[in-house]
Amino acid sequence: MNKSLLKIVSIFLLIIMLISHISVYATEFVWSNYDETMLTSTNGDETENFLNLEAGSAVLIEQSTGQVLYDHNMHEQLRPASVTKVMTLLLIMEALDRGEITLETKVPCSENASKMGGSQIWLDVREELTVNEMLKAICVVSANDCTVAMAEYLAGSEEQFVVRMNEKAKQLGMEDTTFKNCHGIDEDGHVTSSFDIALMSRELLVNHPNITKYTTIWMDSLRDR
Repeated sequence: MNKSLLKIVSIFLLIIMLISHISVYATEFVWSNYDETMLTSTNGDETENFLNLEAGSAVLIEQSTGQVLYDHNMHEQLRPASVTKVMTLLLIMEALDRGEITLETKVPCSENASKMGGSQIWLDVREELTVNEMLKAICVVSANDCTVAMAEYLAGSEEQFVVRMNEKAKQLGMEDTTFKNCHGIDEDGHVTSSFDIALMSRELLVNHPNITKYTTIWMDSLRDR
């Protein structure tokens, strides 16, 4: 089988997958000589874009505490596109922690997964990839086929996996979010907010820091055999 070369610009996953009208960044910062009033909305008004951001919604949080340092329309419900996969990755990492799967577990590809379209690595129903390989494909190329294959493997169907996604969203307090699929292809009612993206991103980074082994890949390959 032909070798698939995966390339990625070395910037954080949660930034490269953001759609144009949502901006979110969650990490740790050390501030010096800053004016705190420049980082918080005046009088709690989320509609005032005093930083003149082009994004329709934005939030900046401190990773270790979750404190909101800046926000602009952070609860506005918008379509998340492939940022949806942050929740998918979170559930995969939790399954790894529980021992339900390992990085060496072989995951098959269904007809449904192979026909997802969009960003993909063209999975074939005759092949299996390890969880490690699936994570690479999801993080590096936002592979819809691998995302659905993992969802089906973990929950029996994509629909049941989406139920788990919404349950986890409720546990995290993501009140602006309704997931309709696990990959982010536009679908009516599939919405979230920059604040909720920050919540699930923080959960992923704080409790599953090994995800950065995949989100910081510069160049790698699959199917080296």
